[in-house]
Amino acid sequence: MNSNLICFLTIARRETTRIFRIWVQTLLPPVITMTLYFIIFGSFIGSQLRAVNGYDYMAFIAPGLIMMAIITNSYTNTVSSFFSTKFQRNIEELLVSPTPNGVIILGYIAGGMVRGMSVGFLVSLVSLFFVRLPLHNVFYILLFAFLTSFVFSLAGMINGIFAKKFDDISIIPTFVITPLTYLGGVFYSISLLPEFWQAVSKANPIIYMVDGFRYGFLGTSDINVLTGVAMLIFFGITLFSVTLYLLKKGIGIRS
Repeated sequence: MNSNLICFLTIARRETTRIFRIWVQTLLPPVITMTLYFIIFGSFIGSQLRAVNGYDYMAFIAPGLIMMAIITNSYTNTVSSFFSTKFQRNIEELLVSPTPNGVIILGYIAGGMVRGMSVGFLVSLVSLFFVRLPLHNVFYILLFAFLTSFVFSLAGMINGIFAKKFDDISIIPTFVITPLTYLGGVFYSISLLPEFWQAVSKANPIIYMVDGFRYGFLGTSDINVLTGVAMLIFFGITLFSVTLYLLKKGIGIRS
């Protein structure tokens, strides 16, 4: 077996083992949180609202809630895992080994992707207790889940590289990702907004992820699905290149 593949599988196995070993901390809390969203926004509030784009409000927001879980957990897992490794000075041993930086990155983000998509799958199962979601195109469901978890795992690793203390790993999720997610079409369709605010909303990259993922379930979208795929691929390549550069230069790692 190729040595680089062995290195990747070793790092990925360590990351995924940690996720499932402490599942009460990594998998259960986000599922409970999303369940509360379904109860409050879907059952209590949603029952009083009219249909959106021809679908019951609960069915409309369910894909957005699943995607929100994928985004949050992919990011959180990678940033916390990489920063912990850096804080404990274990990353230095990995960086001085023959393991290529690209393999190190892929190993860490594999853990983030596993957690993000695992939570997304569990939230999807929870959604079945509240609504019967159609499956318009499974390919787009899996593609957007995969690409989104990939992008946000990379974003979490960049945050982990720059973070100097544990408080730093919560700044971006709190002040950037959470607002963008809530304004990313999870709870509403941008087609309901005035033209100016529709244009402003399209500057939010998360709206393309939520909209494309929703298309996979419902077959309806406000933005061209292929545009969303292209943007996710672009962000993935860009963030991977940035992460590779940061590791190569030792930025945020060298004392």
